[in-house]
Amino acid sequence: MAVGSFEQHGGHLPLVTDTVVAEVIAQRLAERYGLFRLPPVTMSCSHEHEGYPGTVSLSASTLIAIIRDVRASLAEVHTNTCLVLVNGHGGNYVLSNIAQEANLIGPSVALFPGRQDVDVAREAAGMESTASEDMHAGEWETSILLHAYPELVRPSYKEADYEAPERPYFHLTGMAGYSKTGVIGYPSKATAEKGARALDSLTASFRGLFDLLVAD
Repeated sequence: MAVGSFEQHGGHLPLVTDTVVAEVIAQRLAERYGLFRLPPVTMSCSHEHEGYPGTVSLSASTLIAIIRDVRASLAEVHTNTCLVLVNGHGGNYVLSNIAQEANLIGPSVALFPGRQDVDVAREAAGMESTASEDMHAGEWETSILLHAYPELVRPSYKEADYEAPERPYFHLTGMAGYSKTGVIGYPSKATAEKGARALDSLTASFRGLFDLLVAD
């Protein structure tokens, strides 16, 4: 199940960017590994983007409740089912807590992609920036949308770079403390080809997690 967000992504990407990215990844995984794909969660914990027009957030407790209810509903019919959460929004820290708590009695909730999966994918794609430098609406997200849904990317991405490599008080100030435009990263470096290679890498990287989930 894709977990996205509804939040600002500068002037060149849509509010639904995180949901679209997560859904593209989820679709690839479902097709490659024969998984059942649920509809996405389209709003989540975007409080660090409050103050930018269009952003809508859920509380962490609400997101926890949504996933709890989805798991309970699945369990009514499908026993021993593992739920894979494909997270498209870095601010959904609570998903790690959900997964860790759920997995105390055995594999039940998986979270993908992890930091290492993204790092490997960025390298495979030939991206010029790091994940830390390219935090939001940058080379990574813009490349994936240029590949999957180019009509959602405005031409202004070529001039939308914004640098804020050091963000020591981000939890306190949110995006507004470090970016005037809502962008932190280098969308100008994005290409559709990089997006395609990143998705190929993520699809391949999921194999290790998948094997753990289906192991006897």
